[in-house]
Amino acid sequence: MPAPTATAPRLPHAATALLLLLTALASSLACQHLWTHDDTFPGDALRLLQDMAVGHTQPCHLTEPPFFPASLLHNNLQPHQAAATALRILQHLFHTLSSNSTRQHWPSHARNHLLNKLQHHIHHLEQCLPDNAAPFKGPRNPLLAINKYFRDIHLFLHAHNHSACAWDHVRLEARASLQHLHNLTRTMRR
Repeated sequence: MPAPTATAPRLPHAATALLLLLTALASSLACQHLWTHDDTFPGDALRLLQDMAVGHTQPCHLTEPPFFPASLLHNNLQPHQAAATALRILQHLFHTLSSNSTRQHWPSHARNHLLNKLQHHIHHLEQCLPDNAAPFKGPRNPLLAINKYFRDIHLFLHAHNHSACAWDHVRLEARASLQHLHNLTRTMRR
């Protein structure tokens, strides 16, 4: 006589949809909580970048410096897209500013404090975004523009032998990135 088989309970389709919705809502609320928890982040980071400014004895004559992409300044992003964009900017900033060549140009205390703040917010943003999120579709993907922008920054630094003048321009571009990050945080709170 065959043993009776136990069937696993099945969730109705509505319950599955509700579970997915609650997961998305929890992720969204986690991202919103991140920015209301510590609204001082962009301002603190901007002050640290200001502290890293070095006085130049000679004027800088740099060729083709990169500038923050204008296409990213006026995007109508959904909160989860703004979070993904903010995360990408923070990751690139951390990678760029943690370069060994910054040590000789910027005060180590301010630089290390800024890197710690960036890492802290990267960690929290990674926690609030779903792992399988595909936030952008189509040709107007801001993540591609961000990748190109930071690639151009690295090429610019290399072309100018990681000079103090080049790093000072990068510092100013990091300020522009953080100011845009501040606008993205407002989008994430919607």
